[in-house]
Amino acid sequence: MTIEARALGVTGRLENVSLQAPRGTVTAICGPNGAGKSTLLSCLADLRRPDSGSVHLAGRPLHFTSPRERAQWLGYLPQSPEVAWDVSVETLVSLGRLPWSGAPARENTEAIEEAIATMDLAELRHRPVSHLSGGERARALMARVLATRPGYLLADEPLASLDLGHAAALMRRLRHQARQGRGVVLVIHDLATAMNHADYVVVLDRGHVASEGPPEVALTREIVSSVWKCPATWLGEPGERALSIGLPSPVSERGLLPRD
Repeated sequence: MTIEARALGVTGRLENVSLQAPRGTVTAICGPNGAGKSTLLSCLADLRRPDSGSVHLAGRPLHFTSPRERAQWLGYLPQSPEVAWDVSVETLVSLGRLPWSGAPARENTEAIEEAIATMDLAELRHRPVSHLSGGERARALMARVLATRPGYLLADEPLASLDLGHAAALMRRLRHQARQGRGVVLVIHDLATAMNHADYVVVLDRGHVASEGPPEVALTREIVSSVWKCPATWLGEPGERALSIGLPSPVSERGLLPRD
């Protein structure tokens, strides 16, 4: 099963953007600020309808599926999620089971416990969300998504609030989710993480697909330097790459062309 964007267009945001993300893989969406990454992800989650093009799930237009079916198949974590009530971590995670209302109690309990364990939240399960640090809150919100047991995990910058250790642990867990057969689609700014952990990378630049393919194809030194407008060099061995960034060249007042 694949989630697929076909020639998406959103005025001022995306133009003729296509993407295929099969289950069992980690797909990274990368690009500078304002490139259209979050817009693309929200279209994949059916939270925003494109002005042109379409999104398909298993070959069927996504908007033809019922809201309940979409909620079961697509677990979405926005860039700045809101928590309306100051509930405990355990209660927050349990909200991920709402699309499965009517499921056996044992199945719901197993899904909640699995999500709490996966995100290392056992010691925090009774703590109110308002008493969590930014990183702890991010982990609790990801656990809520995992509790749904969706076919696809769509996450917008899920590493942004995490320290190094928890960010690395989350990527290991997301890779594990993909190995279990889920599709994982991430908006991510850390290009080294995308290079080392993604199966496929789509690079957006000003609403267009600048490059795509396996990480070593989509994130070459030349592409990174061109799209992000700064000298870049990859260091290290495959799977352990680090990105060395130089200072950008002086640019014109329009920010486009190097000065003579």
